[in-house]
Amino acid sequence: MNLIRRRSGFTRTVCRGRLPASAAVFAAFFLNLAAAEDRPNILWIIAEDISPDLGCYGDAYARTPHLDRLAAEGARFTRAFSVSGVCAPSRSALITGMYPTTIGSHHMRSSALPPPYVKCFTEYLRAAGYYCSNDSKTDYNFSGDPRGVPVGAWDASRPGARWRGREPGQPFFSVITLPVTHESRVRAPDAEFERLTAGLAPGDRHNPAQAKLPPYYPDDPEVRRDWARYHDLITIMDAQAGDILADLEADGLAANTMVIFFGDNGRGLPRGKRWVYDSGIRVPLIARWPGKIAPGSTREELVSFIDFAPTTLALAGVAIPPHLQGRVFIGQAAAPAPEFIFAARDRMDAAYDVIRAAGDGRYKLIRNFEPEKPYAQPIAYMDKMPTMRVWRRLAAEGRLTGPAALFFAPSKPLEEFYDTLEDPHEVNNLIDAREHQDRIGRMRAAIERWMAESGDLGLIPEAELLDRWRPEGKWASTAAPTIRPDGGRFDAPIEVRIACTTEGASIEYSLESDAAARWRLYAGPVRLERSGTLRVRAGRLGYRDSPVVEAAFELSR
Repeated sequence: MNLIRRRSGFTRTVCRGRLPASAAVFAAFFLNLAAAEDRPNILWIIAEDISPDLGCYGDAYARTPHLDRLAAEGARFTRAFSVSGVCAPSRSALITGMYPTTIGSHHMRSSALPPPYVKCFTEYLRAAGYYCSNDSKTDYNFSGDPRGVPVGAWDASRPGARWRGREPGQPFFSVITLPVTHESRVRAPDAEFERLTAGLAPGDRHNPAQAKLPPYYPDDPEVRRDWARYHDLITIMDAQAGDILADLEADGLAANTMVIFFGDNGRGLPRGKRWVYDSGIRVPLIARWPGKIAPGSTREELVSFIDFAPTTLALAGVAIPPHLQGRVFIGQAAAPAPEFIFAARDRMDAAYDVIRAAGDGRYKLIRNFEPEKPYAQPIAYMDKMPTMRVWRRLAAEGRLTGPAALFFAPSKPLEEFYDTLEDPHEVNNLIDAREHQDRIGRMRAAIERWMAESGDLGLIPEAELLDRWRPEGKWASTAAPTIRPDGGRFDAPIEVRIACTTEGASIEYSLESDAAARWRLYAGPVRLERSGTLRVRAGRLGYRDSPVVEAAFELSR
């Protein structure tokens, strides 16, 4: 069944049913698009490893004037959540619009093989005429290489990639990731940390003695130092975000650009990042869209990372593929908020665990599928953090009490239930509280229903999944694309058709041969008007890319 919706002078066709895997789908999906000037530019600014520890969220310790101003000019979302407490699974959800647990990208890190109809959603934007740039983190959990760039995803994906590489008048979708707040920077050697924060004015440095620590941390000078460093880096990130917004203004683009700022998961400190507590999955989310979003507004509905892809497509006037699992949360096509958001934790580096969570914005139910395992399993990367080292030492010495001791219990409860309004740090487990049993029952059923309906792969051992995807560890390769005609002499202009026999493959082509060649998405016949060599490549998520195929054309008029 097709739903036809008329808006802003164009017709948008939303197809229901499975999305065809071939590139030919684009011809049907992008008819009757609005003129470029009617479609907004869209800019995502992503900060790594931060919770809503900003001034506009009420953090008195924070110094974030640029993001506070952005919130004053737009909307501040108070209940925005990642689908995982760590970057790679979360980024796979952002780029595909699907839960990592559905497509197999739920482990940190992995090389998932999603179904052939799953694509990077930016491919639909590119086929609709958007210029898509990424600066520059990928880490999507499909290639086995956190720096891998999927074929079809981006017009430009590199450090410094911006909207300025587009054609005149072309609308853009740009993603800029700011890594300065990453957990590795918090624990950086002193000299490197001083270099990272050299731009701070003396009055902007955070005094560790004034830090207000979560109750689950031991009150130790090293812990306070990490907390202060984390906030120092947020202030640096705030200035970097301010520079990006200033560039947008200087280019005369601010009025027609939807800006979305958010964190990729919670703060990069122990019991934050990697966990499904709010400290690991609740993120800041600020959206500014002049004339469309009321300045200084506050939005309290539930928003999940699974909603970002469909929302961005809808803002661009692009049909939403039916396999996407989220909803539109901004604009005329916005859908009602869900009752719950869902999140998952699975393998983190070498530490295996299976945890699922549902939250309604206030109450959170966590299901530990491996309760026999402790919270504080060793993770080499995490254990480099001074806070974690101090915490482990004090635990070994038997000097932890109260909430700080909970993290080092020898096992976990089967379920945890928290009132995050009264207990924002989630240290008082109310799972046996009589007054909450009805709510717990509904949330328990919601987790089970979500796992079943979304096809959660988390209970299947990872080795079994890998064997299904790649028997004997052998990666499949995308077939070499074919070019018709495959070169020769012709009268100009001619149309060239490209195909690939690999189901779900994306195809790109270029008429340039140098290292800086721009690769364009193939979404229909290529019109050649001059002589040259056409270079073509193909790829599918979870496959090795095809070889580059070339065809030389000599055209005369």
